[in-house]
Amino acid sequence: MMRRYELIVFDLDGTLMDSAAKILACLAAAAADVGIPHPDEEAARNIIGLGMEEASVALFPDVQAAQRLQFLARFREHYLHIDTTEIACFPGVPQGLQQLVKDGYQLAIATGRPRRGLDRVLAQAGLHPLFVASRCADEVYSKPHPRMLQEILEETSTSAEQTVMVGDTVYDMQMARSAGVDALAVSYGVHQTERLLQEGAMACVDSFPEVCAWFR
Repeated sequence: MMRRYELIVFDLDGTLMDSAAKILACLAAAAADVGIPHPDEEAARNIIGLGMEEASVALFPDVQAAQRLQFLARFREHYLHIDTTEIACFPGVPQGLQQLVKDGYQLAIATGRPRRGLDRVLAQAGLHPLFVASRCADEVYSKPHPRMLQEILEETSTSAEQTVMVGDTVYDMQMARSAGVDALAVSYGVHQTERLLQEGAMACVDSFPEVCAWFR
């Protein structure tokens, strides 16, 4: 039987990596450093998945651009050098990704992280060799713009019909829809199942092993 998909594009934070606690801690610390009112947790969780520039505008629309730049600089400092909150793969991720590769799928990543951050976390987790392509928010338009997916399709010579996006946010679902790509959602990240399904997810699964089982 011919397989429907050849390429699986994963979001990183909230889909492969359990990083929400670290992101929330660094957002709060950076806001305190520059004297911006602390974003409430719901608002902060809602911007996870966006590029940080877009996220800062969404969180602090009334703050002047210069102060938002200071906030971004402090966030990067906390995230890369100060905050010690550990980031780990969700249960089953390394084994599941390896099995998908063995099953013949090509894997890629589309993330709101900058390239430096993506390379760092993939190296730490030993996952870098499993992915044939990736795009980051400092290289191309951030989610939900479809350009990340479009460039990955071009690089891998894969059609939209042969591709599926897996993510935990509405931005992943919106990006996939705009690129003409199917989307599978996960419920264990930052956005609620109902929102993900409303944005066009074919299904919403509750663990990474269930993601892998969905493709089998």
